Amino acid sequence: MWIRRCRPWGGQVSDVRVEGELVAEVVPGGAGEGPAGEEEVDGRGRLLLPAFADVHVHLDSTRLGLPFRPHTGGPGVWTMMLNDRRHWRDAEAGIVERVAHTLGLMVARGTTRVRSFAQVDVDAGLERLEAVLAARETHRDRVEVQVVAFPQAGLLREEGSVQVLEDALRAGADVVGGIDPCSLDRDPVRHLDLVFGLAERHGLPVDVHLHEPGELGRFSADLILERTVALGMQGQVLVSHGYGLWDGTESQTRALVERLVEADVATATVAPGGRANLPLEQFAEHGVRVGLGEDGQRDYWSPYGNADMLDRTWQLAFTHGFRRDELVEHCLAVATRGGASIVDRALPRLTGVSDRPGLTVGDRADLVLLDGETPTSAVMDRGTDRTVLHRGRVVAEALELV
Repeated sequence: MWIRRCRPWGGQVSDVRVEGELVAEVVPGGAGEGPAGEEEVDGRGRLLLPAFADVHVHLDSTRLGLPFRPHTGGPGVWTMMLNDRRHWRDAEAGIVERVAHTLGLMVARGTTRVRSFAQVDVDAGLERLEAVLAARETHRDRVEVQVVAFPQAGLLREEGSVQVLEDALRAGADVVGGIDPCSLDRDPVRHLDLVFGLAERHGLPVDVHLHEPGELGRFSADLILERTVALGMQGQVLVSHGYGLWDGTESQTRALVERLVEADVATATVAPGGRANLPLEQFAEHGVRVGLGEDGQRDYWSPYGNADMLDRTWQLAFTHGFRRDELVEHCLAVATRGGASIVDRALPRLTGVSDRPGLTVGDRADLVLLDGETPTSAVMDRGTDRTVLHRGRVVAEALELV
């Protein structure tokens, strides 16, 4: 097909030819010629960007599409987990329906790569995992989904937790999850022994939630980095959140960035407010893989989240205080190809804040057309005139699935 009259990354008006799943040609607007009957998409002067990659989302806890309910959670991960456990089965729609609905909303808004967590514990067993796997199957032609078997309740506090986690890996999960080795399970060595041991046994990558503050968080991160290098798992480990990693001294931040590079450990953020910001510019300069995600979406943990990664891109720029166009556009790069390089480790990482990959010949045609004068204005205005392509096929138009 030809995508006519589009502006790749806000540049000159161009025609882009897609052949199979790949971008095959990019030429000045009006110069692209093809055989009669070849499919065409009218870009109408819109921006052409790589499609979004949400690399930290909890599809299994979504309430999008259901009546709004007051927030009932308390402070702390364990208390919030118990609140979710009390309510998730009582929603107005079943979990399989809710997960499929939310994943469809994400695709319609421009997301074609997803890493979703699925809570596996002695309460839910594999029920929540099975709902995410079912949604992946429902939308298999529209989006690529990695599923993390996630022990939200830890591995050591409830008997049977480790067995449920391993059962989830045998049932089709793609990634081994972990969480707060010190503050939740209170035995970081044992917790990480279990997580990395399962990863080695099943040949899978690792994704660890790290909410721990300050020095405690940096201690846990040190243990994760040490194991990654010792086990030869460079490029296969991600630290999610890492709220407490970046509130130290300048030298601590620099040393931690260098260690992330050495171990090729990636990180994912949900652009939280009121916390120390990620050193995004240093990440880009040194080549640390970083992606963006929506976390929970109007669920029992939080009323935030709306299935729109363009909205979350605005939040990333806003919480970092970015005003220069180059930095706002860098947030778009993180939300698109930055996250994609986590889902698909064969993709190159971002090489700097001015790197704008994903739209050259040979790139997979996971694309989104957006209305906007510039990429920065698109982030600020977050318009609805969108066309989404996955693997060279149009899968959504004007926020509706095709």
